[in-house]
Amino acid sequence: MQIDLLSAHPFFSSLVNSRPQSLQIAQTILDGFDHHFSLFSDITRDAKQRFETADWEGDNHARVERIAYYDARVRESVEILHNDFDLEFHDQKLWQQVKLQYMGLLYEHKQPELAESFYNSVFCQLFERRYYKNSHIFVRPGLSTDVSDMDSPAYRSYYPNTDGIEKTLHSLLTSFNLDIEWENFDRDIGRLSDALAPVLISPPLGSETCQIQIITTLFFRNKAAYIVGRTRIAGIISGFVIPLLRTDDGKIYVDALIRETQALAIIFSFTRAYFMVDTQVPSALIDFLQSILPSKTKSDLYTSIGFQKQGKTLFYRDFLHHLTHSSDQFIVAPGIEGMVMSVFTLPSFPYVFKVIKDKFAPPKKITRQIVKDKYLYVKTHDRVGRMADTLEFSHVAFPIDRVSPELLDKLQHDVATGLSIEGDQLIIRHLYIERRMVPLNIYLGRAQEGALEHLVREYGNTIKDLIKANIFPGDMLLKNFGVTRQNRIVFYDYDEIMPMKEIRVRAIPPARTPEQEMATEPWYRVEENDFFPEQFEHFVMSYPKVRELLLKHHADLLDPKYWQGIVQSLELGVRADVFPYSRKNRFSERSV
Repeated sequence: MQIDLLSAHPFFSSLVNSRPQSLQIAQTILDGFDHHFSLFSDITRDAKQRFETADWEGDNHARVERIAYYDARVRESVEILHNDFDLEFHDQKLWQQVKLQYMGLLYEHKQPELAESFYNSVFCQLFERRYYKNSHIFVRPGLSTDVSDMDSPAYRSYYPNTDGIEKTLHSLLTSFNLDIEWENFDRDIGRLSDALAPVLISPPLGSETCQIQIITTLFFRNKAAYIVGRTRIAGIISGFVIPLLRTDDGKIYVDALIRETQALAIIFSFTRAYFMVDTQVPSALIDFLQSILPSKTKSDLYTSIGFQKQGKTLFYRDFLHHLTHSSDQFIVAPGIEGMVMSVFTLPSFPYVFKVIKDKFAPPKKITRQIVKDKYLYVKTHDRVGRMADTLEFSHVAFPIDRVSPELLDKLQHDVATGLSIEGDQLIIRHLYIERRMVPLNIYLGRAQEGALEHLVREYGNTIKDLIKANIFPGDMLLKNFGVTRQNRIVFYDYDEIMPMKEIRVRAIPPARTPEQEMATEPWYRVEENDFFPEQFEHFVMSYPKVRELLLKHHADLLDPKYWQGIVQSLELGVRADVFPYSRKNRFSERSV
C-alpha cells in the first residue's frame, strides 16, 4: 500500500492542496513508468519459456523489442502530459512541487531508482536543457534503496555443512523449476560437488558459518541460463556462476562452474548482450552482484541486466562526481584519427567521448543518420563479447576551462554544427560514450613476442566471432580494434558494419593476362557489398610480423569458402554457441 507522506506534512499538504495539478502530473509520469516496467517484466519473464523451448529466434526478437520499450513509454507519457495539461511553458514552482509529489508516490515502491530515471527522461523531453537542475529532476537520488527486498528476498541460502553438499546441490538445481529433462542429473551433481569441494572444505570451515547463496532467478542470454551465486564462509564472500546449456536433443546439463573473479567479470562485460533477469527489486539484485563483482560499478551492473537507462543515470552521476574531484583537461584521444568520429577523452576517467563529424572525407559515402543507425544496431544485436556497448547522450555540458585549447579547436572545426558555448560551458548536442581501450595498433607496438602471438590469435578470433553472429565489421584495420583490461580484443568502429547475410563473398577471378595481374586497379568488376577474403591480409600489411602470425593461426580468413560457409549457416538459421568463459572451464573439456 502506498502512503502519501507529503500530504501528511503541513508544509507539503499546503502545496498539494494549492496545486493539485502537481500530484496529477506526478501520478501520470509514475503510471507511465509502471506501464513500462510491467511490459519489461513480462518479456523478461518469458525468457524462461524461450529457453525451455529453444526458441532462439524469439530470443533475438525479444532482446531487440525490450530495448525499445523505454523510449516508447517515455514518448507516450510526454504525449499524455501534453494532451492533459497546459505545459507549453516551464512553471518552475509547479515542477518543484511535481518532483516532491513524485518522491512521495515512490514511498515503498520497489523500483524507486528506475522510476526516478524515468521521471528525468520525461522531463528532459518536455523542456530545454537549461531547466535540467537538481530542483526539477533527480540529478542526485531522492530515495534510498537499502533493504528494499525485505518482503521478497533476492537470494536463497543453503547450508551444506548441515544438509550435505550433494543434497544442497540437488535442492539448488531443482529450485528454478525448469521444464526440461536433465541429460544426466547425478553426473552434474558429482561434477559440481567435486568443483566446489576445495572451497567448502578449506579452513576455517569447522562451524556452521558456511552458506551457499543463490539469486532466486536465472540469468538468460543467448542459448544459456546462468545460476549466479556466492559462498559465504566465515564472513568471506566468493562468487560463482553455473551455466546451464541444452544438448542437441533438448536436454539440459551443467556446463561449468566459473569462480575466478576475472572470468566472472567477463561474463558481465560491457561487450555482451544484456541478460534477461526477472526481478521486481532490481536494486537488491545489483547489491548481490556487486558483492561478487567489486570491479564493476552499479552503472555497469544495471546495464548488464537490461536497465541501460538506469546505467546511464548512474554513469552520469559518477561522471559529475569525477569532474568535481579532478582537475585534468579533456584532450584529443590518442591514436589514428577516424574519418567519421571526433574522439576525445579525460585522462583520469576511463572512457572516450565520440562525436559524429559534420562532414566525412572520401571515400566515406554515409550520412549522420546512417552512423546513428549503426550504433543502434550494435546496441540491439548480440555483441558476443566482441563489440563495445555505448552510452548515447544529448546536450552534454562540459566546463570549458577543462577543455584543452587543441581539443576545442578540433571540435569547432569537426563538429561545429553540433556544439555551442553557453557561458562557461561547452554544450555538445549529441555524443556517444564508450569504455576506453588501447587501440590494437598501438598495443601491438608495445607487445613482446609471446603477447604478440596471443593478440593476433585474439584478433582473428574477434573477426570469426563477429561474422558467426551475423556482423560483417567492414573496416578491419587494426586501429579499429581495442584491447581491454582482460587482454581481450574488441571492435569499436561501427560506421561500416552490416549483416553478414547481406555480404556477397567472392573469390578473386584469375587474371587473364600478365598486365591484369600487375595492374594496380582490379581487373574484375566489384559491386557494392562484395568482399574478397584473399585481400584480408591487406588489413595488416603494415605489420609484417602480424601478417606472418595471422597466416599461421587464421589462414582460413583468406579463404572464400570459409566465409561462404558462415553465410550459408546463417541463412539456415544456425545460431552459433557463445561461451563467455574459457573452454577449459567446461566440464566436458576437462573430462576429455
